[in-house]
Amino acid sequence: MVSEFDEEMAGTRRMLECVPEDKFAWKPHEKSMTLGKLANHVGAIPGLAALILRRRGRPPAEVATRAELLESFDMNVATCREVLAGMSDDRLAGNMLVTPTVEKPLWAVLRGRGLMNHLIHHRGQLSVYLRLLDVAVPGMYGPSADEK
Repeated sequence: MVSEFDEEMAGTRRMLECVPEDKFAWKPHEKSMTLGKLANHVGAIPGLAALILRRRGRPPAEVATRAELLESFDMNVATCREVLAGMSDDRLAGNMLVTPTVEKPLWAVLRGRGLMNHLIHHRGQLSVYLRLLDVAVPGMYGPSADEK
């Protein structure tokens, strides 16, 4: 899981590097999040996963600049990676209460809404926001149309 985490975080950082600071207040639709809120959420997800794993801490604070966004993301990634790398297979296989009536293995929570799929989903939204703003979008699993 740690190697997959490293790959996804590297791609996510490339996406966050493209977020135009002067467009943090922009949103594509009245029901959508602003670009800044979405980028902050993407940057915070590894930190939120670390909270789940450690069962303590505080959610990452929202930031207002791209430099702060990248700094916060890097810190969240480092914290989450440290916790993940220190987990035993037994701990990852152990169940976690997801709702009052549903338990899942911790690894399944981390693959799903707790970290990976959640991050990939919102990173995909972020790529659409960037495309709508005519910002070059980096490839995640190969070159993007902008990189060809």
